Amino acid sequence: MKIRIAVCDSDSETCAYIKEMVEKERRSAEVRAFASAGELLGSRAEFDILFLDIKGAGGMELARRLRSSEGRRHIIIFVTGYREYMEEAFDVQAFHYLVKPLDREKFLRVLERACREAELLRRQETESVLVKLRGEGSRKVLLQDIYYVESSNKHVIFHTAEGVFPVQGTMEEFEERLGASFYRCHRCFLVNMGRITAYSQKEIRVAGGEAVLLAHKRYGAFVQAYLRYAREGGRISV
Repeated sequence: MKIRIAVCDSDSETCAYIKEMVEKERRSAEVRAFASAGELLGSRAEFDILFLDIKGAGGMELARRLRSSEGRRHIIIFVTGYREYMEEAFDVQAFHYLVKPLDREKFLRVLERACREAELLRRQETESVLVKLRGEGSRKVLLQDIYYVESSNKHVIFHTAEGVFPVQGTMEEFEERLGASFYRCHRCFLVNMGRITAYSQKEIRVAGGEAVLLAHKRYGAFVQAYLRYAREGGRISV
């Protein structure tokens, strides 16, 4: 899989340096450099990973625009000489925040993690599960579109980006079918870890603002599973 990477920085030397490091480390990647957010947007190209200058090239404004859209999920890494913008970077769910002058070894570690996550996101964009609807017919659901699965009154209900619908099957069956990126946080809930936006000892919040119960006895195991998922390149929205 060819990963598409954009480098956007008003400092031409920094832009060239990052592009060179990426191309040496990831020879199969497609890397393009831009002097401003406007130039990047004008290219109309799609990227998996974006290295953005947080201030000079309009990187923060671009990140806000990307996060407010309903399109594909971008991995945003800010590269800046300004430490004071770190809190704003969290607001747009930046993958990482690198301070100039860049440490080459740290940069390469962050790049490797970002590439693993990009590969996972690409798979999630195409991986799906075919479910039988209660009543008639079947439906193909993309894994990335599933927020959580709920057991209610002997029914299994899918809560997704496309709506809520009951399906045939059991929680045990879907726990196995949906794979390691889903976690059984309660006997009645199976949550997509890539859609988690916040969690506490009592509940987990997912994209869209809904909350599902987190069983007290499963909290420790959930945290370990979520950290493992993150280390392996899983999509993080917390």
